[in-house]
Amino acid sequence: MPELPDITLYLEQLTSRILGHELLRLVIRSPFILRSVEPPPSAYEGKRVTGLQRLGKRIVLRCEDELFIVIHLMIAGRLRWKPPEAKAGGKLVLAAFEFSHGSLQLTEAGSKRRASIHLVAASEQLREFERGGLEVLDAGLEDFAGRLRSENHTLKRALTDPRLFSGIGNAYSDEILHRARMSPLALTRKLSDEQVATLFTATQAN
Repeated sequence: MPELPDITLYLEQLTSRILGHELLRLVIRSPFILRSVEPPPSAYEGKRVTGLQRLGKRIVLRCEDELFIVIHLMIAGRLRWKPPEAKAGGKLVLAAFEFSHGSLQLTEAGSKRRASIHLVAASEQLREFERGGLEVLDAGLEDFAGRLRSENHTLKRALTDPRLFSGIGNAYSDEILHRARMSPLALTRKLSDEQVATLFTATQAN
């Protein structure tokens, strides 16, 4: 499942490709990918992409007129950029965001359809996707320590709890713990200040 580092890279690539560009058409090729009813995909036709952001493990595209596209890739979902002359793609393509200079395709391997798209008509509605986790790359040591020790869990469970930390899943937490050389079974409230600082540094380095 794409996590904070992966989504950060996605956002960098998407910014260079689609920010400021007009979305000609949003094509939903699988009924399972779209998890909202209003607004319809046609409402996004002709709207420019005015911003991109991460919301936990989700990618959010902001379009003109306060329209948002919330994408959750889950385990097997991926975003692929195709030039205008490329074919529409096979059965793995569940949705396509068509621009004049190319197409952004959402693909998902496997038979289970877990990736999702929510179409949202106001910024206030984005709050339903927020889990309250701390943004570790923007946080200071004090805030990180406070959140880490707020509940007595194992490090693995604490790091992957979206209510405590935003965007960290199994893979990213493993990288953090490996870099910090700490056991995933260590209890958060038994960590020394030095250990917490080491863990915090590891989250910033990954």
